[in-house]
Amino acid sequence: MVKAIRIHETGGPEVLRYEEVELPPPGPGEAQVRQHAVGVNFIDVYFRTGLYPAPTPFTPGNEGAGEIVAVGPGVENFRIGDRVAYAGTIGAYAQTRNIETKFLAPLPAEVSYETAAAMMLKGLTAEYLLFRSYKVQKGDVILVHAAAGGVGLILCQWAKALGARVIGTVGSEDKAKLAREAGADDVILYRHEDFAARVKEMTGGALCHAVYDGVGKDTFPGSLDCLRPFGTFVSFGNASGPVPPFNLGLLSPKALFVTRPSLFAFIAEETRMREMAARLFEVVASGAVKIPVHSARPLSEAAEVHRALEGRATTGATVLIP
Repeated sequence: MVKAIRIHETGGPEVLRYEEVELPPPGPGEAQVRQHAVGVNFIDVYFRTGLYPAPTPFTPGNEGAGEIVAVGPGVENFRIGDRVAYAGTIGAYAQTRNIETKFLAPLPAEVSYETAAAMMLKGLTAEYLLFRSYKVQKGDVILVHAAAGGVGLILCQWAKALGARVIGTVGSEDKAKLAREAGADDVILYRHEDFAARVKEMTGGALCHAVYDGVGKDTFPGSLDCLRPFGTFVSFGNASGPVPPFNLGLLSPKALFVTRPSLFAFIAEETRMREMAARLFEVVASGAVKIPVHSARPLSEAAEVHRALEGRATTGATVLIP
C-alpha cells in the first residue's frame, strides 16, 4: 500500500483525499517510480473540478520526478535506481506510481528532483516554443506575453541565452521586475499601454520575428500588429479565453505565419520527448535558465496547496513532497 491523493467526485479542494491505495507490480512496459517530488499546476485544478474529465476515482497530477524501484516485463532502457522525470500522464500525486516508460526521461544528477518536478510541463513547453514552433536565432526580436508567468519566465531566460532581444508584456510593476530579472530587455505594462504601439516604438518600426502568446483573446489581434513581414504568431494558450475565429486575410499583407501547437502533441513521440527533455536539463544544469522552487509542501497538504493556487496566493513553482 502507498499513500496517494484520490478524487472520488469532482469539486473543490476538499475532494482531494489523502489515503492508502494498493499498488500492483509494474506491468509490461512500465516502471515503478518512488517519487521524490511532484509538480503542481493549474491543469490539476481543471481535472479536480471536472473541467477536464477523468474517470473517478483518480489520482491527479501531471508531472513528477523520482527513482525507479522496479521494472515490468519488456523494459530494457531503464533499470532500478535510475533517476527519472516525466510530464503529460495523470496520476502524479502519489508516493509511488507505475508509469509507462515512454513517458520517462533520464534525469541527470545535476538537476534536483524538486527542480525537475517543478519544470517539466513548463520547461518542455518552452523548448517546443523556442526550437520547434519558431526556431529562435541570435539577433531575433521576440515578444513574450505574460512574461512573468511560469512559462514566460523560462522563455525570457532561454531566449536571452540564445541571443534574442526579448520584449515582455506583464500586468504590474512587480511582474515587470520579475520579467527583467529573467532577461527581458524591455517590458510593457499591457494594462496601461498599447502594447502594439510600444513594440513598434521600441523596435524603431522593425517589429518582431515572433510573438509567443499564451493569453489568447485579450492580446489578439494586437499580437499580429507586432510582427514584421514573414513573422510568426505562436498561440499556445488562452488564459483570457480562446482566440476568436478570424479571416485569414489578416495574415496576407505581411505574409504572416500562425501556429497553435500543444505540448502533448510534441511529447507523444518518445524519442522526440527525450530530446526535448535532454535540451531542457542541459540549459538548466548550465545555469542559463533557473527554476526557483518557492514552496515545497507535504503531499498530505495538497488541498491547502490547491486553495492557495486558486486564490492566487502562490509565487513561483510549488512542489509536493510524497
